[in-house]
Amino acid sequence: MPSILLVEDDQMDIMNVQRELRKNNINVPLHIARNGREALNMLRGEADQTKIEQPSVVMLDINMPRMNGLELLEQIRSDPEFVNLNVFITTTSDLESERLKAQNLAVSGYIIKPLSFDSFGEGGTTVDGFSLFLDLLKMKE
Repeated sequence: MPSILLVEDDQMDIMNVQRELRKNNINVPLHIARNGREALNMLRGEADQTKIEQPSVVMLDINMPRMNGLELLEQIRSDPEFVNLNVFITTTSDLESERLKAQNLAVSGYIIKPLSFDSFGEGGTTVDGFSLFLDLLKMKE
């Protein structure tokens, strides 16, 4: 069963993702973690968190408190159980340094926030990243 782990601390961004998934009739379980620490606990079933089934896709915000996206990605990539997870970085910035760091940690793609399918014209990355993401989900059904 495909599922998504959304690691995001901004409530508006969470609602935005939920809306876009609904708009595209993607009815898969969406697990939400507010920071990298919480996401790790959910993946591993630590710190009184129920262990979730390994998600098909992780949507990972880079800028978060406690443990940011890149720190979480380093943890995931160094864990044999999660080394092959599909991770998409969601970011408002197009910072080259962040991109390079993330590429070294084998991300599946970037989704520029705010997430929207309506911005075909501007900076194609939004659509490319997210359509790839949707294809991945559909393949796993």
